Amino acid sequence: MSTSPQPGPRPSPLVALPGAVTADGIDAPVAAHYGSFNLEQRRLVDGEGFVDLSHRDVVVIAGPDRLTWLHSLTTQYLLDLAPGVWTTALVLSPQGHVEHFLHGVDDGSAFTAWTEPGRGAALVEFLERMKFWSDVTITLEPDLAVVWRPGAEGYDPQTAGQRYAFVPRADLAAYADGAGPAAGLWAFEALRIERGEPRFGVDTDHRTIPNEVGWVSVASPSGIVAPGAVHLDKGCYRGQETVARVHTLGRPPRRLVMLHLDGSENRLPAVGAPVRHGDKEVGFVGSSARHFELGPIALAVVKRSVPVDAPLVVDGMPAGQEVVVDPEVGLHVRPLR
Repeated sequence: MSTSPQPGPRPSPLVALPGAVTADGIDAPVAAHYGSFNLEQRRLVDGEGFVDLSHRDVVVIAGPDRLTWLHSLTTQYLLDLAPGVWTTALVLSPQGHVEHFLHGVDDGSAFTAWTEPGRGAALVEFLERMKFWSDVTITLEPDLAVVWRPGAEGYDPQTAGQRYAFVPRADLAAYADGAGPAAGLWAFEALRIERGEPRFGVDTDHRTIPNEVGWVSVASPSGIVAPGAVHLDKGCYRGQETVARVHTLGRPPRRLVMLHLDGSENRLPAVGAPVRHGDKEVGFVGSSARHFELGPIALAVVKRSVPVDAPLVVDGMPAGQEVVVDPEVGLHVRPLR
């Protein structure tokens, strides 16, 4: 198929709903909120409504070899992936840096996944180059839209990653009529940041390795499992040596933190703004949002050597840390088996 540059995402038909205010940047095609992002967050936590994520790129991988082929290329164990089970996978560079991200589900005949806006064409181009003799077909599907719902039983941070769905773009308006009140991207992002869940290309950069941002699946001594995009026992894949070495040593170069921002200023930090500890630049801030209970929060990647209780400053605003990735992760956990 053609790998020429794809046109930008089309505006969602749901930005025509009453009260809709569009987002900006790469999220401009969808609504930031529909009048009250605080109320929308509360509704999602109560298990009501849905979020329009139709600007995300959707890729469909079909064919009898799709799961064994994806298993060989990505960080995820996919050989026995059951239909209907959502999973996250990464493609790494030979040095272990994250190059592509996909989150998807298999239906028994095809694996359908979303990636971040504008990232689909590059992902398809890479996958096409790696087909060789595998019996797979790869398609960028602009007519499929992504939505997220909290679940009928209410919002559960542990299962939030299972709550995505694909809807024909032409059916979005009808879907909205039956799915309850729409919540905008600001509400969704606030809950995602609270979960400590990084966003590829926003909370990561070209140097990010999975260990730094919590994408490695590990089990703690207490038995608590932190699901991730990397399976440590699956065998060889590109970049595996870096992931395994950092896990064994237990010292990722950087670590993901959640920041509790000083709320005295009525603004959020810019994506990519430097994070400082004293007079030193120690990292960068990614996504940020206003949480209905926690106030202004953000995700940032900082050097591992930064003390976990150190006060930080981001974009001129004081910030306290909440650990997402332990600076010694790997030393006191064992791989999933």
